[in-house]
Amino acid sequence: MKYELFIFQLNFCAKGKKYGMIEVIREKCVGCELCLKACAYDAIEMNDKIAEINMDKCTLCGACVSACSFDAIIIRKFGQKAIDRSKYEGVWVFAEQKNGEIAHVVHELLGKGKELAKQRETELVAVLLGHEINELSKELFAYGADKVILVDDPRLKDFLDLPYSKALTDLAKKYNPEIILSGASVMGRSFIPRVAVELHTGLTADCTGLEIDPENGGLLQTRPAFGGNIMATIITPNHLPQMATVRHKVMDAIERDDSRAGEIIEESIDFSDLKDNSKFLGFVHDDTQTVNLTDANFVISGGRGLKNKENFALIEELAKSLDGAVAASRAAVDSEWIAYPHQVGQTGKTIKPTVYIAIGISGAIQHLAGMQSADYIIAINKDPDAPIFKVADMGLVGDLFEVVPKLIKKLK
Repeated sequence: MKYELFIFQLNFCAKGKKYGMIEVIREKCVGCELCLKACAYDAIEMNDKIAEINMDKCTLCGACVSACSFDAIIIRKFGQKAIDRSKYEGVWVFAEQKNGEIAHVVHELLGKGKELAKQRETELVAVLLGHEINELSKELFAYGADKVILVDDPRLKDFLDLPYSKALTDLAKKYNPEIILSGASVMGRSFIPRVAVELHTGLTADCTGLEIDPENGGLLQTRPAFGGNIMATIITPNHLPQMATVRHKVMDAIERDDSRAGEIIEESIDFSDLKDNSKFLGFVHDDTQTVNLTDANFVISGGRGLKNKENFALIEELAKSLDGAVAASRAAVDSEWIAYPHQVGQTGKTIKPTVYIAIGISGAIQHLAGMQSADYIIAINKDPDAPIFKVADMGLVGDLFEVVPKLIKKLK
């Protein structure tokens, strides 16, 4: 059967190249307007009960394609070819470092990367960018890397998006890794999406689980979706490399072995054509936290139940008596009772302390996403039906303003 098509050619990609076209199959369109409701860009209108797409507004996001129950809308990319997977090999971990210190999330990624590389029967490679950081290669080998690709350049001394993204992009184009992993840190979230765009591949952010599909060898990338209400497993079947950022404290590092060694591959990057108007001004240390939140064994966290900013002194005093770190729910941060670096949850930090004490926190699923991996969870809340009690190992139903002062006195 021949179908009459409405075809719109879109200038979609950032460099102005023709990316693809969207087709409305006239004979299949029934005028149900499902696509109209799905379009967030007001790019669709109905003409004689047939969908028409405004090519000036359409971003080729695909929402209308998913919404159409009659398969009447099709997106085609220009020049899309089948991937030769034989050309891609290796699991890469971006070895984030700052001031000559490897980020802890890198140790965790190397542990998971080692597992993935073993299943794919390939090598685990750490990519180290910076200046005068050669000695850090030993640490990467100790935590499981088989090889280290090292780029030592003054342009990479301090982190800036464009130089880092160019360096990792150029290396990926040269070596064609099958998988690239990075921490979902401020640095990773900032420049890894740029790399994915340059490599014309997908990126799954804030993953909490990574596995190899036993059927086809693809990377199964699991992350919270719909506000943390479901866990979605995402695949990248048509593009390589497969890229993901992973939250700190959701995976386990292997035991350090300083006897391990490996191959160091030194590379250089040509930055001569890079135009970057940004400049590194300096690093501002967070003086509000005496103990690093992500590394603390004891974390004491306050929520809306504290009622005001002044009452956070109770949380700080309890944390001090336990040599612990102070954390907070999003509600407390949004109320400006405490600074954002203390926020734990889906839009804050993910932590895995030995003991997590939640005080005046109801336990919304977004908050649980950041702390439920703690070894032991203690909850103090006057509401016996608070969701936090469902994940707590110990729950105390009571008024925090009576309980916490007694607890502090007992500890002292």
